[in-house]
Amino acid sequence: MSKLSDFTVSSPRPLPVILLADVSGSMAENGKIDTLNAAVSEMIATFVEEEATRAEIQVAIITFGGSAARVHTPLKPASEVKWENMAASGRTPMGSAFTTVQQIIEDRQLIPGRAYRPTIVLISDGIPTDDWKTPLELLLGSERASKAMRFAMGIGEEADLVTLKTFLADPASKVFHAHEAREIKKFFRWLSMSVTSRSRSANPNNAVVVEPTDLDDFDF
Repeated sequence: MSKLSDFTVSSPRPLPVILLADVSGSMAENGKIDTLNAAVSEMIATFVEEEATRAEIQVAIITFGGSAARVHTPLKPASEVKWENMAASGRTPMGSAFTTVQQIIEDRQLIPGRAYRPTIVLISDGIPTDDWKTPLELLLGSERASKAMRFAMGIGEEADLVTLKTFLADPASKVFHAHEAREIKKFFRWLSMSVTSRSRSANPNNAVVVEPTDLDDFDF
């Protein structure tokens, strides 16, 4: 019998990317939701182009608007995502989004132990309208969620940058502040670059070095 039968081909390990997207009514103003939809769709398309050798990029989208957060796109490989645009309306239940993402990260059927550290991205243009502090404390105190890489982008002048900074829970990390539509697109190009770079690296659990606030240093 050939010795080749003694070897098994290891499948790529999941690399989850979870977006918490503010879809409150204010996101419908000045084309913000349209720009966000286009940027997320482009990001997913970039992930699909990556050859899954060491890491398989997976995507989930949690939206928060109205009275509670909901799973807009369940966690699955980027190649299986059938993107549907998000619509904006209602209030800003950010605390509900924190609870929802914690449930996903702690679900070992959705994210097995062999998965690489998840990336969680928080996007908002306003101020939370629900109890967000307790859900955030629980999220950051979760053994699995606390190990996730977290990034945040505030859109416009009304964005609660203090809350977004609290989500990062790292004094050295910075909130990216998008003042106009082109900066939203630029942030997502940076996010795509950072995730795909991780997927190709020898150790995809390593964090990216470049902060999103340093985007002006790069020519996309």
